[in-house]
Amino acid sequence: MRSASVGHQCVDCVQAGVQNVQAPTLGTAQSAGKPLVSYTLIAINVAVFLVQLATPALTRQLSLWVPAVAGGEYHRLVTSAFLHYGITHLLFNMWALYALGPPLEKWLGSWRFIALYGLSALGGSVVVYLFSPLNAATAGASGAIYGLFGASFVMAKRLNLDMRMFVILIVVNLGMTFTIPGISWQGHIGGLITGALVAAAFVYAPRGSRNAVQVGVTIGALALFAVLIAWRTTTVVDQFGPMLTHG
Repeated sequence: MRSASVGHQCVDCVQAGVQNVQAPTLGTAQSAGKPLVSYTLIAINVAVFLVQLATPALTRQLSLWVPAVAGGEYHRLVTSAFLHYGITHLLFNMWALYALGPPLEKWLGSWRFIALYGLSALGGSVVVYLFSPLNAATAGASGAIYGLFGASFVMAKRLNLDMRMFVILIVVNLGMTFTIPGISWQGHIGGLITGALVAAAFVYAPRGSRNAVQVGVTIGALALFAVLIAWRTTTVVDQFGPMLTHG
C-alpha cells in the first residue's frame, strides 16, 4: 500500500491483475497498441506542474475557488483538474493513472476512455463547487483518479474478476479521504460516483443500441453538470454577489 494525498493505493497489484486478464467482447472499440491517451494525460499533468513551478501565480489563477467560478470563471472547473499542490501530490496521482488508465483505455477504447476521464474530473469539480466552502481552493487530478477507481470496480465486475482488491482499494481510500485533514472529499466522491456510473453505462448498454446509449449518457451527464453549476452559481451570487471577487 502506498500512502498518497488521494489515500492509499495498491496500484502494483491492481495493474498486475488487470493486465493479465483477457477481456471478453464488451461491444466497445478496444484500443490497439500503446495507451496513448493515458500517457498523454500524464504528460499534460507533468507539463502543467512544471509551468506551475515557473509561474507560482498560475495555481491561484486556475484552481477551483468557488467565488471565482461563480463570478464567471467556469474554466476553473476544468483547469483545476490539471493542477497539483506539490510533487508528491502529482506523483501519486500520476502513478495511479499509469496503473489504472492503460487497461481501462484498452477495454473501453480511446474515445470512451477520454469521456470517462473527462466526465470523472468534471464530476469531481462539480461536487466541489456544490459543497466546498467559499474560502477553500481545490486542485488536483484526484477526481478523475477516483473516477478510474469506480470504473475499475465496474469493469472488474463485468469481467468477473476477483472483486476484493478493488473493494479494498476503494474502501481504504475513502477512509483516508474522510479522516485526513485537507483532502477534498467532495472531489473524491464526485469523481468516484461519476466514473462508476459512466463506466456502467458504457459496458452494460444493450448491444443493439450501445453507441446511442453511450453518447446519450455522455451528453446527459454534461447537461446535468451544467444545470447543477447554474444552480450553484445562482445561489452563490444571490447570497454573496456584492462580495464576489476574482482570484
